Amino acid sequence: MRYARHLVLALAAGAALLAGLSPAAAQDKLKLTIGQRGNWDTAIAHLGSKAGIFKKHNLELELLYTSGSGETLQPVIAGSADIGVAVGTQGAMSAYAKGAPVRIIGAEATGAADYWYAKTSSNIKTLQDTNGRTIAYSTQGSSTQAIVRAFIDEFKLTAKPVATGNPAATLTAVMTNQVDVGWASPPFGFKEIDAGQINIVARATDSALVRGQTVRVLVTNADTLAKRKDVIVRFMDAYRESIDYMYSDNPQVIKDYAEFVGVPEATAKRVRDEFFPKALVDPDKISGLDALVKEAVNLKFIDKPLTEQQLAELIQIPPRK
Repeated sequence: MRYARHLVLALAAGAALLAGLSPAAAQDKLKLTIGQRGNWDTAIAHLGSKAGIFKKHNLELELLYTSGSGETLQPVIAGSADIGVAVGTQGAMSAYAKGAPVRIIGAEATGAADYWYAKTSSNIKTLQDTNGRTIAYSTQGSSTQAIVRAFIDEFKLTAKPVATGNPAATLTAVMTNQVDVGWASPPFGFKEIDAGQINIVARATDSALVRGQTVRVLVTNADTLAKRKDVIVRFMDAYRESIDYMYSDNPQVIKDYAEFVGVPEATAKRVRDEFFPKALVDPDKISGLDALVKEAVNLKFIDKPLTEQQLAELIQIPPRK
């Protein structure tokens, strides 16, 4: 009797151990580099994790925030990060054309809510006033660099582009007269605009390059995609589900975003509803691809257009289920 009881307990313990070691119970870890902490579109992984969505897909995310596309992309190329979020599309093309093992697994932003501003006390009120002045972008290869280059090309400006990093560092540079025109993305800068300290000079959508085109993407390393494709597919499934959650009527998402950014809930809701339509963060399609390739050549991100075969290798978005 005692032996039978011990046998039952041993079998139960063994079953529990096997259950704990089963693949379904194990969470796959992914390290993400993410450009610009606090933007609505770059908060998808954070808010989805907060809601338990990625955990539901057996994923554990480590989120590392950067000052822009260049800093986001390099760890992915080196293999020290699994996924890069908010990498400039043309920067990704440039890296690929130079032989980097970069693969696009989703669109991150089609269109953009970024804006450029100057101190209210300056005489810079429009893009035309930036001639001979300095104008900020985040980092080399970023979407903000592409937009600034497009401003200069489209409006025939003589402004000088300057890399200033994240919005906080950029604001300091503007307010201390190190750069004439800064860049930001909502909700950053709302307080200074409301206080009359800065005024908007231009919006990203003033450039034809941005309107209706995917300016930022999600990327991974070619080796990561080959060896961990199932994990990448599950990541994209969870990413899509997180977006659906973020645009639902659930008030918790606004509370979590407001807490994450450190703004009132009304401001958080304004950011989503006024500046980030759901179509902007749709990950399933790279829009305006032909124009993006053409502009990438024109803006000297790449020497010549990528072929259809190259684009098929570069862009490998897991299909929506």
